[in-house]
Amino acid sequence: MNLNEIAKVLRVWSADAVELVKNGHPGAAMGCAEIASALYFDAMRHNPENPSWANRDRFIMSNGHASVLLYAALHLAGYDVTMEDLRTFRQLGSKATAHPEYGHTAGVETTTGPLGQGIANAVGMAIGERMAAARFNRPGYDVVDHYTYVLVGDGDLMEGISAEASSFAGHLGLGKLIAIYDSNQITIEGSTDITFTESVKDRYLAYGWQVLEADGHDLEDLRQALEAAKANENQPTLIIAHTQIAKGAPTKAGLPETHGSPLGEEEVRKLKQALGFPEDEVLYTPEGINGVAEQVKQRGQEQENQWQALFEAWSKEFPELRSQWDAWLSKELPDLGEILEMFPEGTNLATRAASGKVLNAIAKKVPNLVGGSADLSPSNQSFLHGEKTITRGDFSGRNFNFGVREHAMGAILNGLALYGHFRVYGATFLVFSDYLRHTIRLSALMNLPVTYIFTHDSPYVGEDGPTHQPVETTESLRLIPNLTVFRPADAEETAWSWVEAMRNTQGPTALILSRQTLPALSKKPGWDFTRGGYIVKEEQNELSIVLVAAGSEVSMALEAAQQVEKAGYGVRVVSMPNRDAFLDQDAAYKNEVVPEEVPTLAVEFGVGSGWYSLKPKGHIEVFGIKRFGVSGSGSDVAKHLGFTVEALTQRMLDMINN
Repeated sequence: MNLNEIAKVLRVWSADAVELVKNGHPGAAMGCAEIASALYFDAMRHNPENPSWANRDRFIMSNGHASVLLYAALHLAGYDVTMEDLRTFRQLGSKATAHPEYGHTAGVETTTGPLGQGIANAVGMAIGERMAAARFNRPGYDVVDHYTYVLVGDGDLMEGISAEASSFAGHLGLGKLIAIYDSNQITIEGSTDITFTESVKDRYLAYGWQVLEADGHDLEDLRQALEAAKANENQPTLIIAHTQIAKGAPTKAGLPETHGSPLGEEEVRKLKQALGFPEDEVLYTPEGINGVAEQVKQRGQEQENQWQALFEAWSKEFPELRSQWDAWLSKELPDLGEILEMFPEGTNLATRAASGKVLNAIAKKVPNLVGGSADLSPSNQSFLHGEKTITRGDFSGRNFNFGVREHAMGAILNGLALYGHFRVYGATFLVFSDYLRHTIRLSALMNLPVTYIFTHDSPYVGEDGPTHQPVETTESLRLIPNLTVFRPADAEETAWSWVEAMRNTQGPTALILSRQTLPALSKKPGWDFTRGGYIVKEEQNELSIVLVAAGSEVSMALEAAQQVEKAGYGVRVVSMPNRDAFLDQDAAYKNEVVPEEVPTLAVEFGVGSGWYSLKPKGHIEVFGIKRFGVSGSGSDVAKHLGFTVEALTQRMLDMINN
């Protein structure tokens, strides 16, 4: 294959597709044409006929705004991206979306858009390769043996997440991770000189990476750099590819305006003229590359066939490993029913402590469950006891020490989940979930079954003060589509939350857990956790008010209910660990639990605006707070903020009598 001719086609197609719709980012795509040519048509092992082949090389475009180049390369290589998709780039229904979207377009390994996410996902995928190799490879049978490539731009390397993830990758010595840095020295606002003058080379050397440099427009230089990167098994590699943004544009090459604006019809015409393309033909395919897709497919099929032969021989030699491989990739779960019965009646525990016990019990049944914490495992009790920790040179463990890197932790978990063999979890304090909010959002967008353990869930945290006391955080997480949020009220609800999280394969789950000990709830026969909310205490007199609460506030609501019932009123208490699941129930069940005609008071130690959704037309109020906390013991903080049983009791009486 003539890689130089392929690069020319990719460059022109990138300019053409953006010009057709008058929308997009042609500059980086044109500047990286040789890089895409070197990867997709030479260096990478991949099969367009089977984009999910297990031992394929992965490619992640972290600078997702340059996506038109990815779609051009996928089309030319024979993936299911049509010329019509390129013609309708960024338009409704096209596989060529504005930024790469996992699950929408064949050959796209992850959803990238927010800069820096892609390189952190790549770190997770590279870890996945090493972990799978440690579990499945045997002498003479390297059934897991591939590279992870990621293309990054200046913006990716400015974002803090890339620093966190790159530091972790260097620490682990991920030799099969190869990052190519499109060093075109241009951002939207102008030259990188105005804001980004650090030595990227020295920075990555300090991280423990191998750093190489290449002319990003010289295919032989790129080939040699890629070979040198592959030869280093002990360090991840950063190839600094010196490029020119909008390479080939006669008057606009190197200009900041090409980052996010079409070149203009005249400029594109002159580009084609300079490269020997018909000036008036759009997305022209030269005769010399008409057979490229078939060549890539043939080579890819041969590579997969060679691997398949090895895989089948390995399967016969190690049938138990093959069964494990199939089960892990299918996301099969063993029966977790006994997990739901693990806490004897009357077990009083902080839900973070209950979570730690449940997590370890599940881990014994689910051997591919792996995860860790952002330097807080003793506090959030997320360590798998009796299991090793992932370290440089030994990826057979199941625990991660992510360090104080919440943002990277989330994106690495996404990459590991995308890799496919593992079920993953990550843990930190609830208030720090904001550090990884974008990664949570992306796991929800990609339907990834990541479990987030968020402990220290309210101002009851106490002495750490308002910086560590989450107020708005739980409510804000409930706003993320496709994120399942559980806030359990006792140990038994915590067990149910974990089991439901494991059963959820279509999106992430957040477990919101308490620092302080909570009493066990005395539940009615037939209670149903899976419906999101259930009656935990029936009224003793004619129903006057319904209390709805979650987490630690359920036991508080029960205490207040007793006080109000002494005055002769009927009080019902509802535990609602998953409000969204309750809202999804049929109207009859919802009205049975929270009657429309009865005044309702929702109780949560934080911002509670979402609770009004329980009864949009009925009488509902919220007992919560709308301010930050203060420093002091948890009980003193609650008293200072007016969040006490006495205050709740009075609020109920006021509602009943007014």
